[in-house]
Amino acid sequence: MLTPLFYNVYWFEDYILLLEHKDALYAANIFIDYFSSIDRIDEYLRRIKLGRIAEMGCSLPGMGPEEEMFSDFSMHPQDMEFKILEPDNEKFMRYLEITTSHAIESSVPGKSLRWMIKEKNSDKIVGFIRIGSPTINSKPRNDFLGKPLDTQSPEVMKRFNDSCIMGFIIVPTQPFGFNYLGGKLLAGLCCSHEMRERMNQKYNMNVCMFETTSLYGSTKSSSQYDGMKPFLRYKGNTDSNFAPLLNDDNYRKLNEWFINKNNGELLVHENASSRKLKTQTKMASIIKSSLKNTDPDAYKKFCKSFDDAKNITEKKRQYISDYGFSNVKEYMNLETNVLTKKENFDRFNTEGIVEWWKNKASSRYETLKTENRLRTEPELWTLNSDIDIIR
Repeated sequence: MLTPLFYNVYWFEDYILLLEHKDALYAANIFIDYFSSIDRIDEYLRRIKLGRIAEMGCSLPGMGPEEEMFSDFSMHPQDMEFKILEPDNEKFMRYLEITTSHAIESSVPGKSLRWMIKEKNSDKIVGFIRIGSPTINSKPRNDFLGKPLDTQSPEVMKRFNDSCIMGFIIVPTQPFGFNYLGGKLLAGLCCSHEMRERMNQKYNMNVCMFETTSLYGSTKSSSQYDGMKPFLRYKGNTDSNFAPLLNDDNYRKLNEWFINKNNGELLVHENASSRKLKTQTKMASIIKSSLKNTDPDAYKKFCKSFDDAKNITEKKRQYISDYGFSNVKEYMNLETNVLTKKENFDRFNTEGIVEWWKNKASSRYETLKTENRLRTEPELWTLNSDIDIIR
């Protein structure tokens, strides 16, 4: 049954609007113009990031978050000790925004744990971690578990939801990351029993699996997660079938426009996971449905712009940790209710992971010093930033 909202625009049971021809062309052209201006993923990221930075307020000299970032690069990794803080979301996002190149969202539905890692002696920040509920499907994970999660029984899906967490933000401050392999330290902490036990305590879970992906697959020839066995192992590449998201200004403008066309109703529930991605996907579906039978040429042009844009994004490398358990696959598939520890289970303690990192970081640090390649200037995002884009 169709319920009329206004002239020639309807709300379907499958949540699809039909727009008037001129409105469909207007919305389509916003996407087409934006996608046509992007050639490479790093250009896209820089544009998004600089837009975010422009919206941030300025701090008084000597009083901004940049003053709290690690900066003593005469310190040897063997002399470092670390502490884990759980800051509120506002502080976490404010400090992270000037550190990462990624266009991060301030709030995420589902499970969430934020860690800010400080070096104890200097009391300075070396990195940020945000853990959350995993995505419902992933090709490497499907291969590992045996079949796609959304084809499993409700009982298996519940077991998975109660047992798996995902790293969405694993970002070292720079150049701590470059000089000391800071990304490996943070990723190792995600694989620690301390992380597992913290999530168990907070959400009544029984965590036995951690997963994450490289930030962007083919932009870099390597990932900060490479060389992390036994803590983290590469499991394959994800499928990439998403166009880049609109930048903040275009997204806000178009989202408000669609809400107005829909009598003030959101296209996607405000608590939905990946809401911006799902909202953009819904916008595209509405535009396609509105143009398909009324303007075949415009429909083909719009579809081609999305297909071309998908080629900008990349397959990501996926990595999985089993926290030192030998039967994670069987446990996830309800073949057993008891997790079995491997011989290296105790290596996943925080102390063991930090010691493992110190050996890796020492070799890296000493090599950079010998080759006179040690970086000593803080790398933070400003409107004039010209820094390594992927982090």
